[in-house]
Amino acid sequence: MTEKHWLDYLAALGSIATPILVLALTAIGWKLRRRVERQLELEDKLREDRITIYNHILEPFIILLMTDAAWQHDKQNRARDKSDIALGKMLSLEYRKIAFKLSLVGSDAVVLAYNDLFQHFYSQGEAPNASEENLKIMMGLLGRFLLEIRRSMGNEATQLNQWQMLEWFITDARKWRNT
Repeated sequence: MTEKHWLDYLAALGSIATPILVLALTAIGWKLRRRVERQLELEDKLREDRITIYNHILEPFIILLMTDAAWQHDKQNRARDKSDIALGKMLSLEYRKIAFKLSLVGSDAVVLAYNDLFQHFYSQGEAPNASEENLKIMMGLLGRFLLEIRRSMGNEATQLNQWQMLEWFITDARKWRNT
């Protein structure tokens, strides 16, 4: 009988360990893949909810920032004050419910930007300060909120800033940015 050499033991161990190692790595890979797929499925489900919530949350701001000509263009709006309509929407129970949903499904950055915007409103009290500085602060906060919504919807690498988010619908956004 010949004596077993240490290389023979190593070869035997390798022939046993290789299938076990392959099986273990396959299981780990499958588990990681499944976790990523599940995360993507959840993000897809949340995306639709977020779009609906963001649209409702932004509606009063869209009304407030419409030009008077655009607001009056709709016959049913001619006798209505857009500020009263927007404020009424913001103070409604439905808006509060939607804001609560925002706090549950919005990204951290979106929720923080929304909080900052509304803390600014709350700090104004019953009679908001209509100074240029206050309006600039409010528009900057609204722009940041829009920018964070953009990022949460998949544009994380956006090169836009909060003022550029406002330029398409506020005619003098560049003037406000530069003051």
